[in-house]
Amino acid sequence: MSSGTDQGLSSEAGTGMGAGADAGKGEFAEPAARPPETGRPGMGSKRGAPLHSVRSAMGSAELGALLGAVVIFALFALVDATPQHLWLTQVGLASWSQQAAFFGIMAVPVALLMIGGEFDLSAGVQTGATAILMGLLIGTWHLNAWLAIALTFAFAGCVGLINGYVVVKTKLPSFIVTLATFFILRGLSIGGVLLVNNGSTSVGLGSDTHPPGLASARAVFGSSFLPSSSLPGGYQTVTIWFVTVTAAAAWVLTRTTFGNWVYAVGGDVNAARNMGVPIARTKILLFVGTAVAGGLVGVISFTQASSATSEQGVGYEFYYIIAAVIGGCLLRGGYGSAVGAALGACVIGMAFEGVIDAGWDSSWDFTFLGVVLFLAVAVNTIVYQRATRAR
Repeated sequence: MSSGTDQGLSSEAGTGMGAGADAGKGEFAEPAARPPETGRPGMGSKRGAPLHSVRSAMGSAELGALLGAVVIFALFALVDATPQHLWLTQVGLASWSQQAAFFGIMAVPVALLMIGGEFDLSAGVQTGATAILMGLLIGTWHLNAWLAIALTFAFAGCVGLINGYVVVKTKLPSFIVTLATFFILRGLSIGGVLLVNNGSTSVGLGSDTHPPGLASARAVFGSSFLPSSSLPGGYQTVTIWFVTVTAAAAWVLTRTTFGNWVYAVGGDVNAARNMGVPIARTKILLFVGTAVAGGLVGVISFTQASSATSEQGVGYEFYYIIAAVIGGCLLRGGYGSAVGAALGACVIGMAFEGVIDAGWDSSWDFTFLGVVLFLAVAVNTIVYQRATRAR
C-alpha cells in the first residue's frame, strides 16, 4: 500500500465538507462549511498560503515513519544472528509481517481515534475478550461459526457504542471511560469464563474438532496464501486484512467528508461545532470502529489457533498507541494518518522479531520500543510545528 494514498489529498477532497444545515441546528447537522484549521492537508489554511507546503509538511510525518522503518529493517539485517540469515528471506518477512498485521489492524483505527482527540485503553483487552466470546459460542454453546462471528462483531460494536456514548454524553475523559471498560472486560474474561467454562480460563473447540462453518471461516480469516518451497506455510491471511483496513482508513481520512470531521473534532472541537460538524456522531463512530477492529483481531486469532485465553490482548493497547505515535499522531489530536500508523505497526513487528533473530534477550524489546517512541514524539512535534508555520 503506497503512503501516497494517505498523503496525496487532491484539492477536491480537501473541500469535501458538503453544505448542509446551519451550525445553529445542533451538532448532528451537516456542516455548512469547511471545518476549522486542523492537521488535514489543504484544510483551514490561511488565505493565500500555499497548500502544497501544508501537504508537504503532513507528508513528512509518514515519510519519517517510512524512513524509521527502513532504518530498523536495515539494523536488524546487519545484526541478524540466525544461521541462515533468515531476516532477509521469506521466512523472516512472514514472521515480522504477521506480528505487524495483528498490531496494525488495531493501530490504524486507534490512530483515527487519536486524530479525533480520544483514546481507547480497552482496545487491547477487546481483542482477547472477543476471541474468548467466539470460542465460547463455538466450543461451549456449539453455534455455527459464522453465526458466532456475527455475534462477536455485534458484541464488539456494542462495546464501542457504549464507550463513545458515555464519553460524548458525560464529557468525561475517554481515558477514564475506557479504563473502566478495560477492567470490566478484564473481569468478564476471567471471572465470567471461569463461571461458564468449568473453572478454566482457556477456551477451545472442546470435543467437536470440526464445528459447522469453522472450515470456511478459517479460509477467510485464519488461512495462508502464496506458499513456496522456502516458505511452505505461506503468508498469513491476517496480512491481507491489515492492508485492507489500512487502505480503507486512508481512503476515509483523505477522500470523505467523515475524514474532514475526524480531523476537525480533534483539532478544535469548539470551532468544529460552530462550523456544524457532528461532534457526537463522529466520536461515537470512531469508538465503534476501534471496537469492531478489536472484534476482527479476536476472530482472526481464534480461527488461526482454535483457542483463546483470558490473558490474551491485555496491555496491547499501549503497542497500538505507540504504533500510532510512531506513524505521526500527536497526543493532542487533530494530526496523523492511517498509513503512518500502519508503518508504526511494522516497526513494532520488526522490533519483536528482530530482537529474537539478533540473539538478544527478548526483554530488550521494551527498551527498544521506548527509545523509538521518544524519538517519534520529538520528530512528530517538530513536523507539526513546521506544518503550523506553513499555514
